[in-house]
Formats: sequence, C-alpha cells, structure tokens
Amino acid sequence: MPKREHLRILIADDHYLIREGTRRLLEDSGQITVLATVGTADELLTAVEHEQPDAVIADIRMPPEHQTEGITAAHTIRSRHPDVGVVVLSQHANEHYAFALFQHGTPGLAYLLKERVGDLDELIRALHEVAEGRSVIDPRIVEVLLHSHRAADSPLAQLSPRELDVLRLMAQGKNNRAIAETLTLSESTIEKHVNSTFAKLGLAEQPELHYRVTAVLTYLRHE
Repeated sequence: MPKREHLRILIADDHYLIREGTRRLLEDSGQITVLATVGTADELLTAVEHEQPDAVIADIRMPPEHQTEGITAAHTIRSRHPDVGVVVLSQHANEHYAFALFQHGTPGLAYLLKERVGDLDELIRALHEVAEGRSVIDPRIVEVLLHSHRAADSPLAQLSPRELDVLRLMAQGKNNRAIAETLTLSESTIEKHVNSTFAKLGLAEQPELHYRVTAVLTYLRHE
C-alpha cells in the first residue's frame, strides 16, 4: 500500500489548550488535516464513526475516571475500524500502559510520551506508521522497559550485550541498515544478531509481525 501523503486525523484530550495547540502545530505542517478535536473517549468514538479518519491521537487519561480511557478507546477503534491507526500519548513512561495498549497486538498502535508533541517530525512519522498498520513505541519508554526487567529468569538474560544493543535499536524503529550504521557493523552481521535475538525470544518467523515492537514486548512479558 503506498504511503499516504496527507493524513486526516482526530485529536482527543481533555485539556483544551493541549488539543488545540496540537491541532495548530499539525495543520501548520501542511501534512495533516485535523477533522475534529474532542475532550472525552466517548466523543472520540462518536467522531471516528462520523469522520472516518486515517488516524487518531488520544491521551491515555480522559474523563470520566482519568485512568486508561484512551487505551480502551484505542482497542475499540482498532476492533471496529481496523484501517484507523491510533497514537496514544502519556505524560509518563509507564510499562503497565505499554502492556495494556499492546496486549491484543501491535499493528496500528503507537505509544508516545506527550513531549513528542513538540517533536513535530516524530509525531507525524508515528501517525503515518499507524495509518499504514505498523506500530511505534517511544524510545524513552523502551529504555525504561529494558532497564527495569533484567531478572535472571527473563529472556533478556539470554541475550548478549550486542543483541541487547540491536534489540534496543530495533525497538526505536531502525531497520537493519540504520542499526548497522549506528553500531558500525555490516548489515550481514546485524542480520545474524537479529535472527539470533528473535530465536532466543521465541518469536516465530511471521513477516506480518512488527518485530521492532513485538520483540521488546514479548520478552518483557516473561519477567
């Protein structure tokens, strides 16, 4: 499927200034049309039904309980509208939120920190990724996950230091060529490390899986 040059999106956040500021930033880029901004998860679900956007940006915490309404809405949207991608924003790098968001699968979902709203290129990239059915997880969240799960009985303990480096870069969305450039290694060497990492994490070779996210989440579930 060719990449969409212009995306139609919705924004859900209970803070008016945040959602309107985000709207202005994205529309000023010339790459995004914001169809509507809403303040609750229920309003978001209704807007998705009416507007049929390419993607959605949703805060994790919204009325009425300010718990995980954004994650619940993301699951509902992906179930009812599998062509609509969802970028979920969080104030903090919370591993429990990551597990909750990706518990039913990673395609079409992204988990970013709210500070990424200020990194316009990164936010737009995430929107394009989820709109095309791929997934994104914020590099800072990956770092928290990697450093907080180093138990001896975790699959992480089976990985060599170099495999950990490769896994961290995969989770940041880098392909083999970019990983090779970052680590100053050949692509063939990176490919060997990638295959070894997947094998140790027990991932079946299914091309449709978005390994850069799935690999991280798979071994962390075995803490």
